[in-house]
Amino acid sequence: MSAVPDAAAPARTRGTVLVVGAGLLGASAGLALRARGVDVALDDPSPTARALARDVGAGRLAGPDEDPDLVLVAAPPDVTADVVAARLLAHPRAVVTDVASVKGAVLQGVATALERAGADPAEARRYVGGHPMAGRERSGATSARPDLFVGRPWVLVPPAAGARADGGPDPLERVRALVDDCRGVPVVMAADEHDEAVAVVSHVPQVAASLVAARLLDARDEAVALAGQGLRDVTRIAASDPRLWVQILGANAAPVARALHALRDDLDEVLGALDALAADTPATADVAPAGPVDGAVGARARVARAIDAGGAGVARVPGKHGRAPVPYEVVVVLVPDEPGRLAQLLHDVGDIGVNLEDLVLEHAQGRPVGLAEISVLPAERPRLEAELPRRGWRVAG
Repeated sequence: MSAVPDAAAPARTRGTVLVVGAGLLGASAGLALRARGVDVALDDPSPTARALARDVGAGRLAGPDEDPDLVLVAAPPDVTADVVAARLLAHPRAVVTDVASVKGAVLQGVATALERAGADPAEARRYVGGHPMAGRERSGATSARPDLFVGRPWVLVPPAAGARADGGPDPLERVRALVDDCRGVPVVMAADEHDEAVAVVSHVPQVAASLVAARLLDARDEAVALAGQGLRDVTRIAASDPRLWVQILGANAAPVARALHALRDDLDEVLGALDALAADTPATADVAPAGPVDGAVGARARVARAIDAGGAGVARVPGKHGRAPVPYEVVVVLVPDEPGRLAQLLHDVGDIGVNLEDLVLEHAQGRPVGLAEISVLPAERPRLEAELPRRGWRVAG
């Protein structure tokens, strides 16, 4: 990955960008580009969505004879391919890209749509697949932010045929310039590589979070009341739009199914171990089973291996600013649920001279206080735990 482009540098995007689809991603791209002085025109099947994106500052309304240099399609995944193909034909000198979260199905769909229209397949040379790894739980132009893509990977899938046959600007470089101006981090990948990757890092987590959250429907109220930060962390993304995710999962069904089959195998392994422990017989719980788990050394060891493998996997997740993960230590501070108190805590941490690496806020059950979990470098923890009480803060220990 390259570094995040400098926001003060001149815009690299030249000419007019037509954003088709005035929702969260389209409007956020428009806001980011407008902040760099790029001319952005907006189009959307919904006149209300189009006008709303204009009103939040994402661009101007597209005219009937708009002649853009670059088209950014931010349409729902199930219609992205048709919209991309239609824009390739409507704007013969423009490069077209999209933000759909699957790439193989869109690439094939564009080819099919062009063939159905009787168009030259070479038109697809102006299409660069795109997928910014960014989003929010809320949708629509009112949730758009100009900094939505800052520092976020933005996958680009280059045209299979390479550069334009007419000698025009390289489509991949044109779209890379747009990503730079949105301050994303361009990552070039093949379509199949992208789809396999997002199945593991995005699509399976969504399914897992949804399934875990759905178990709460059968739980008693008293049980749900015990929920802490662990459950909130696991289920945070479960409150997503089911219509959108049906489209995403359907378009990337094969890679997601492969990843889920592997997850099911791991789950079956843990279930077998837990069943053995539940039976509470030494022959099944502590002795290597003669069953289907070849090489197992006992139920407790099988559970331990699963938990340990999870820790090793977490260690591979990129850390702050995309760097290698750094181990942090957590200082837990009780914060009264009163206006300005959290802001005062953050001010005091900075005044002490300690850099806050991460922050999680959890509400204490039945008490008007929150628990602020402040992640810091290990060497900073003793100083923070010594200084905060002197400033009136209660540090949990």
